[in-house]
Amino acid sequence: MVTVLISSMGRRVGLIQCFRDSAQKLGLDIRVLGCDAEPEMAPAKWFVDSAFKIPRCSEPDFINKLLNICKDEHVDLLVPTIDNELILLASNKKLFQAVGTTVAISALEVVNISRNKVQTARLLMNNQIETPRFATANEFLKAPERLKFPVILRPVAGSGSKGLIIIESMSELEHIRLDPKNYMAQEMYQGREYTVNMFFDRDGSLKCAIPHLRYEIRAGEVSKGITRRVPELINIARRMASALKGAYGPMCFQAIMDDHGKAVVFEINARFGGGYPLAHQAGARFAQWLIEDVKGLPSTASDEWQDGVVMLRFDSAVFFNLNENK
Repeated sequence: MVTVLISSMGRRVGLIQCFRDSAQKLGLDIRVLGCDAEPEMAPAKWFVDSAFKIPRCSEPDFINKLLNICKDEHVDLLVPTIDNELILLASNKKLFQAVGTTVAISALEVVNISRNKVQTARLLMNNQIETPRFATANEFLKAPERLKFPVILRPVAGSGSKGLIIIESMSELEHIRLDPKNYMAQEMYQGREYTVNMFFDRDGSLKCAIPHLRYEIRAGEVSKGITRRVPELINIARRMASALKGAYGPMCFQAIMDDHGKAVVFEINARFGGGYPLAHQAGARFAQWLIEDVKGLPSTASDEWQDGVVMLRFDSAVFFNLNENK
């Protein structure tokens, strides 16, 4: 038996199914649990074995409530899914280890870099990985000529496409209202957007890097994707792995590639990417490798996966009557 807890389960039905499929491949029984601030309104609630209500990660009792669930339910693996909880979980990994739970998250130093867009850009630049020219928002507003328009203003600790502001020209700056300390500025690149999902073992070794073309994006998440074995992106993943000391489990980065094959990286995420089920279907079975790790099974992690696998997401729904669930 393996017990997996999906934190902030929300709409992560595909991820839940990946863990169930992985346990089946390994011949293990599995309990998939989920928690959320509003589990009754989380679609994933209908696909887990048990659902738990916990405080939001911004509330003081978040870690204690999560720890209690892990202890009481004998959770083997805790899987974070949203950026806002990553620093808290990375800071408290040892508390979870003490109750027998492995958190699928990298070291705090790695998470801190991924959660700060300025630190991310500096890490990339210092390791000769192409990234769009950037400046802090304060630097840009004082001297906008230092960057070439169009420019994207990104929340320093932002997630996905939330809060992005695109500025096409100098004249548009007059209408911008934001707190500069919470934003950074980057030149906007045109091209095909890719996600590269990466898996690291306990020693911090990169075991797999699988790019997919974000063929269509909806609400900041890939809705149509195609796995592509792009040597330039895989080489970037290897260089990034050398710079990310303490990486563990799933990570991903976003890149844009132009028509000449030049790629620039603009974001690193220290968690499962939203499009991970595509990687799983193509043979990059991160969920299985995590289960193998926490259960002490021989690792099957490898970089063998299928090129050209397509994912086409569509809307589905669950229905229930509130009056029958009181």
